[in-house]
Amino acid sequence: MNASDIMTKTVISGRPDTTVGQAVELMSQYHISAIPVLDDKKRVVGIVSEGDLMPRVEGEKGQSRSWWLSLFSVSQANAKGFVLKHGQHLRDIMTTQVITVSPDTPVGKIARLLEKRHIKRVPVIDDGELVGIVSRANLLQAIAAQPVVHIRADADLDEKRNVVLGALAKVPGLNPVHLNVIVADNRVDVWGIVNSKDEEDAARVALEAIDGIGEVSINLGRVPGYAWGI
Repeated sequence: MNASDIMTKTVISGRPDTTVGQAVELMSQYHISAIPVLDDKKRVVGIVSEGDLMPRVEGEKGQSRSWWLSLFSVSQANAKGFVLKHGQHLRDIMTTQVITVSPDTPVGKIARLLEKRHIKRVPVIDDGELVGIVSRANLLQAIAAQPVVHIRADADLDEKRNVVLGALAKVPGLNPVHLNVIVADNRVDVWGIVNSKDEEDAARVALEAIDGIGEVSINLGRVPGYAWGI
């Protein structure tokens, strides 16, 4: 699954000369937390999020200082802060270093990018133009839309067992070869050894996602520490 499969294609955007007030109205009207800023060629030149608007509502709390220190405060940093707080247009407050992805960027890579960069969304760019945006909400929708594995009502025991083994094979760190899976009628028993409770929980979750599996009994022990020389 790629960005093109989950992205929001109708993107509410602004222009560098869009006023901050207009941007706030758009964000409120469409219940969004950020808008990309586009130039005349529909290229992304910036993005404005709720975080960019925070300096306007935080006030001067926690910023008091001695009068003599203020004499040395006329710096580029303070000037920039003044622009962020009092600028009237998006060009004044937008973040210009915008992280983007392409339509064929895998969803997993996007999730890692959002986590690493501590951001909530990324514009999707194709041939230089904005074609969509992927947010954390889109990622959650993608997870919710993942197909559930089904077992046919008339499936024989071998087919059921293969479905179960396939589900367990997707659990990180778990090797189904080391498990004893017994399928009988409408019941599945899984026996074996795992390294941690997390692996046991992951195995249970994997099997719970199978539709039509029936009753499941998971009996997974732990490898004692002395077995590894610990």
